[in-house]
Amino acid sequence: MTHESRFRSRWILAAALIGLAGGVPSAAQNPRAVLDGAVSDFAAGRLEDAATGFDEVAALVPRAMPQLWQRGIALYYVGRYQDCREQFESHRLVNPNDVENAAWHFLCVARADSPGAALAALLPVGPDSRAPMREIYRMFRGELAPEEVMAAGERAAERGRASGLFFAHLYVGLYHEALGNDADARAHLEAAADDRFAPAGGYMHMVARVHVDQLDPPAPR
Repeated sequence: MTHESRFRSRWILAAALIGLAGGVPSAAQNPRAVLDGAVSDFAAGRLEDAATGFDEVAALVPRAMPQLWQRGIALYYVGRYQDCREQFESHRLVNPNDVENAAWHFLCVARADSPGAALAALLPVGPDSRAPMREIYRMFRGELAPEEVMAAGERAAERGRASGLFFAHLYVGLYHEALGNDADARAHLEAAADDRFAPAGGYMHMVARVHVDQLDPPAPR
């Protein structure tokens, strides 16, 4: 999703959570407040706290759990890869066209098992019109090289879609990391985390920044 649609969907979800919860929840159990706290914890790098917060939202409003793609990302960063996988499998039921959902599912399975197992379990997706999501999906399927995804992202940027180049850097970096290509992964992830992409990347730019903060310091030359 784009910056605006990601955050718009977040607030729609928050409002829905309150409605689904019913009644007037206490301050400690207000799903919207818990969701906002989990997002804030994630942004600050408090990843265990973020995962706990998203778990609490899912427990408070189980019917809304499939919508919580943010929870799946947090679970990835705390090493709960089976839970992560299940979250993205659940999210596909309510958002079947999202290439990012399939990509994060791949990443969870690759961490828990292997890139080969992740490829075998890659979730199908419908039409995702965002550039360069088609190319990103084909990369995860092993049909395109990362360089071809970057070229598609650069073409999108030339047409005024900075988000295309951001997403190319982000998912090429994550793909390289899943395959063990750490140097290439770092280069692309640091590019995605650059401040110039903050408006284009939105929530996912925050993810890129948090990811880079978790990387080991580069080896001295």
